[in-house]
Amino acid sequence: MITSRQNPTVKDARRLNRKKYRDQTGMMLIEGPHLVEEATRKGLVQTVFILKRDPAHPGAIVVSEDVMRHLCDAKSAPPVAAVVNDPPKRPPGKKVLILENIQDPGNVGTLIRTALAFGFETVIEDECADYRSAKVLRSTQGAIFHLNILSMDVETFKENHPSHTLIGAHVRDGSSPPKHPRGPFALILGNEGQGLKERTLRLLDDTVHIPLITIDSLNVGVAGAIIMHALTSETPLFED
Repeated sequence: MITSRQNPTVKDARRLNRKKYRDQTGMMLIEGPHLVEEATRKGLVQTVFILKRDPAHPGAIVVSEDVMRHLCDAKSAPPVAAVVNDPPKRPPGKKVLILENIQDPGNVGTLIRTALAFGFETVIEDECADYRSAKVLRSTQGAIFHLNILSMDVETFKENHPSHTLIGAHVRDGSSPPKHPRGPFALILGNEGQGLKERTLRLLDDTVHIPLITIDSLNVGVAGAIIMHALTSETPLFED
């Protein structure tokens, strides 16, 4: 059992709590049985840390509760944690969600999980809370291991994938309720407070909004879920 926080393996794994080291290594630190199980199924696990020996993880490194709390930077020690490789990258496919400057980890995680639920193939992060951070990972509930997650700005995406219709969630003259598009598309959701950037608005092929009755706006996680459902449903959710 490892009981020292200064153990080299522990120190290397703990560095992955910082984005700098995740970027350098192409790895991340995950915690909890569900996330570790999902990563194991995908063949991404490098090292497993565990509090008690478990036949499900025969090669795991047993650590003390203090070391596990230190490793995961958590108040309470999860029963298991692991260092895993980033999921492999691939072309974006026909249904893409682009998150532009969304900073709340809970919102990012919720939107990633919702994208998977509605059949999106790729999520692109443009200056967002890192999907590999602990708070985002917890919110995704393992969805990141079933999606293609890329880092790219909107301009680069449009240049590289001109056949995709760029649809921005934005209330402006000419915007309409979301409905199922023809052909490949990318839905773009903007910052919680500022919305989409001006330069992004100039790149859009279409804008959509959710018709509201008594309030002005919705949380981006809620709004994103409604729009994703509308864009992937063959039955219109809203009247024009």
